[in-house]
Amino acid sequence: MTKRIFSISLLCLLVFGFVGLSTANAQQDLKIGYVDPQAVMNKMPAMKAVQQKLQNYIDKKRQEFSQKQADFQKQVSEYQQKEAVISDEAKKKEQERLGQLNSQLQQYQSKTQQEIQQKQQELISPLLDQIDSAVNTVAKRMNLTYVFNQNTSNGDVIILYASDEAQQKYNITQQVMDELGI
Repeated sequence: MTKRIFSISLLCLLVFGFVGLSTANAQQDLKIGYVDPQAVMNKMPAMKAVQQKLQNYIDKKRQEFSQKQADFQKQVSEYQQKEAVISDEAKKKEQERLGQLNSQLQQYQSKTQQEIQQKQQELISPLLDQIDSAVNTVAKRMNLTYVFNQNTSNGDVIILYASDEAQQKYNITQQVMDELGI
């Protein structure tokens, strides 16, 4: 909710800023467009390959983690089986060792999640560059002053309302797709 209020406030500030700019400089005609890059990316043919590569990478990382987790569980089971017959000192050492292994497993899981995010960025980055280039081309062709992203990176909508006429005139999502040959 706070993000939505922030987004609305930011949009109002931008709109009032644009109104102020246009009244201060009546000779300059501001043209504003907006695009939904996520919709464009989802329709890009290369996106299927990116999703498949990412899924393969995720599957590989999950398999590696599952193996490490199974090894840890095996060691815990072995400890539990011999726990009753070993000395208190040996128990303490084994518990410390298992605690360290558990900590390493958690660190590995966090590292794996970061690697997956990095891989996703690495794979999607070229598509975002293509979209950015197409947005620039369309914006220049349409003589737009500004182009807004229709959604935030969290999926929150920035353009809360656009009339049918404004959508036809200023929503350049389809033109960007056309520019990309989608």
